[in-house]
Amino acid sequence: MRINLGEDEQPEIGLIALIDCIFFLLMFFMVATSFKKPDDPKPTEELLVTLPNAEASLQKLKAGPAPLIIGIDKDGKVYLGKDQVSTQALHHTLKQEALSSPKRPIRIDGDELTKYQDIVHVLDLCQFEGLTNISLHTRK
Repeated sequence: MRINLGEDEQPEIGLIALIDCIFFLLMFFMVATSFKKPDDPKPTEELLVTLPNAEASLQKLKAGPAPLIIGIDKDGKVYLGKDQVSTQALHHTLKQEALSSPKRPIRIDGDELTKYQDIVHVLDLCQFEGLTNISLHTRK
């Protein structure tokens, strides 16, 4: 026997309740994420720095031994005087210089477009051999 429960109604989705739930979730996530600020700046940000001219370069230096001049161009090529040298040859020359006269001044002439890493590499070679009287040539 079949029991008649009334008319068969199609189920409906309550749109008002669904909209309320979505609005509540949207407001929750907006409030939860909008008040969080980073404590420290991003480490990858670059500083926009214009390097100044050095006023001390205008002063005359004391007479002393002639400095060993190491040049670095914008492509990272290293020059000893006016001759291009390899890193191994520069290291060998610095080693000999450290043995013969460890107080001799070293002057690094770097192009303004030279990567900082190339200059640091030459500084490391000088300091590794014990040469500490190092100067960087600047514009006047």
